[in-house]
Parts: sequence; C-alpha cells; structure tokens
Amino acid sequence: MAVTGMNHFNILTDDVDATVSFYRDAVGLNEGPRPGLGFPGAWMYADGRPILHISGGRKKDDLKPGVIDHMAFSARGLADTLQRLDRLGVHYAHRRQAGAGTWQVFFFDPNGARVELDFDPGEQEPASVGSNDRSALPS
Repeated sequence: MAVTGMNHFNILTDDVDATVSFYRDAVGLNEGPRPGLGFPGAWMYADGRPILHISGGRKKDDLKPGVIDHMAFSARGLADTLQRLDRLGVHYAHRRQAGAGTWQVFFFDPNGARVELDFDPGEQEPASVGSNDRSALPS
C-alpha cells in the first residue's frame, strides 16, 4: 500500500449551517454533493474535490479537540483573504514561514478547529493589515 495524497478532513459540529457558512465565506470552499449518510452534514469542495466533510448532530460538549493540531489548505490571494477575514471579524495571525518564505494565515473555525492557509512566497504582503491580525493565536 502507498498513500497517494490527502483525501479529506472531517469536522464535528453542533451547527452545520454556521460551519458551512464559515468555510464558504472565510476559507472560500464551496458546498457540493454529499451522499445520504443518515446524519446531518455537508461536504465542502475545492477545485471540484470534496476536501472537507462536516458531520453534524453533535452536542457542543462532544466537540473536544483531539491530537491533530490543525488542517492546512493551499490558497491564492493573500491580500484578498486577509481583507475577507477582517470583514468577517475573524481573528487571525499571519506570518512568513522561516526558510521557505511561504505566507501562513492561522485562525479558528466556529467549532474550535485551527485552520492554516498557505500562500505562495511570491505573493505580496498587503501594505496594511487589518485590526483582526494578531501576532499569535492561542493554542
């Protein structure tokens, strides 16, 4: 057996609609087809692939973080993304990765999952960063 790539992440939530809205509006994923699995949820797509599964029907108390620290997505449009996060009131941290120079943006979804967006080192840093930028986000 050989792994050939990442298929998807799965997020547990007590509010499917709010989670779908967040990943659509803040991250830029699109909701798409999902088979009838017998429980509420949604599948979010990037470039025609369902890369984020959202599983609903959970109680808020059941949404406990596990051993995975965060999920990372490749992205384009650093300046537009930071403006969108500012407009949505999402607190984030952005920085340039040491060595590779990749631009990284970190923030939390409504369920407490940490999200990372990685942008090409060739993208320009915005001249001004919004008020929602923080030098670091809590763990």
